[in-house]
Amino acid sequence: MWKIAVGFVVFAALALYILSKGGDIDMGGEKHGAEAVHAPEATASAPVAAAASAPASASK
Repeated sequence: MWKIAVGFVVFAALALYILSKGGDIDMGGEKHGAEAVHAPEATASAPVAAAASAPASASK
């Protein structure tokens, strides 16, 4: 039983150490409204569509 308690303490200490070295980590939960910050979406679909249509137009 004492091994489980020691393992928990070691794991918790390791988790706190990693979180403290992580920089600006927000543990506040899900944000809604004005405080929500959204990253811009990647526009990876345009090159994929162009690459998919290139072989079809090259075979004409």
